[in-house]
Amino acid sequence: MKRIPIEMTDEQREELRRIIASGKSENRLVTRAKIVLDAAGGMTAAESARRHGVTRPTVVKWRGRFAALGTAGLRDARRSGQPVKYGADFERSVLAALDEKPPEGYASWNGNLIARHLGVKADQVWRVMRRNGIDLQRRRSWCVSTDPEFAPKAADIVGLYLAPPRDAVVICVDEKPCIQAIERQQGWLRFPDGKTFLGFSDRYKRNGSSTLFAALDVATGQVLASNKSRKRRREFLDFMNDVVAAHRGIELHVVLDNLSTHSKKDDRWLKAHPNVHFHYTPTNASWLNQVEVFFSILQRGALTGGSFESVHKLRAAINRFIAAYNERAVPFEWKKTCVKPKHLQKMYTN
Repeated sequence: MKRIPIEMTDEQREELRRIIASGKSENRLVTRAKIVLDAAGGMTAAESARRHGVTRPTVVKWRGRFAALGTAGLRDARRSGQPVKYGADFERSVLAALDEKPPEGYASWNGNLIARHLGVKADQVWRVMRRNGIDLQRRRSWCVSTDPEFAPKAADIVGLYLAPPRDAVVICVDEKPCIQAIERQQGWLRFPDGKTFLGFSDRYKRNGSSTLFAALDVATGQVLASNKSRKRRREFLDFMNDVVAAHRGIELHVVLDNLSTHSKKDDRWLKAHPNVHFHYTPTNASWLNQVEVFFSILQRGALTGGSFESVHKLRAAINRFIAAYNERAVPFEWKKTCVKPKHLQKMYTN
């Protein structure tokens, strides 16, 4: 076999040495670089093969590749491989299916339905979903305010939170209606594998309902509340009388939503209480009312998973929670200076 002459420039020699010295170079590439340098130094193919633990044809191959292509010839040629089955076209077909109407009888798509629709494995569909950040089970709700006076009303509410009037108290008021007094058996369950869960019976009894009126002091986080049987204008004004009595002689700015019991065109009560000023949130924008945050805390802390034998015991549980909450209450930190008519809220489904 005719010996292939190896001629290299100083630049090529230096590049080969860098490949050998680099800790990031592949072992096979380092071996090929050493084989070429051996050839440039006059070493025979057999000697180089013994030195690097490869066959003589392997040495001849990489010497020839370098002679023909330079250092680029020492890298593996691109292999054709198996044709891509789940490439860009497949991804586009999956995403396009989401814009189509789901099969008859189904409200929405899921991974298995899309896989059946396209005639592929569901695993491939889920890979596309993960790659594009799509979760078919997670939901987000939104509310859009069409109030033509959204901007000034929202600015008024946010202004009260960020720069409250001097020598005045800002209070957020609303009611949580129809709180169910649900009674069911429950308790801790220990399973054979050692895991313990809070279990409850699938059977329950409804023992009536109650409505909670609450007022949140924006500056302190303290909550004043009252349980009522109904949520009429009468109950609302009775509660507001309690709020005024608790802040006697103090100017009150009250944040309210647009429920009819709050915004009824009846100024007699306000005329009788000139130190009270009502500030209404825009329509469909009750999320601007901070007391809604407290209601969420109350729901998680005292109501969800509870068992109540009567409305009386339900109200007692609510009152105990509020008393405990007020002992450590701190104000919510409002940071949002710019609010928009469209509001998104994360909602998760199991």
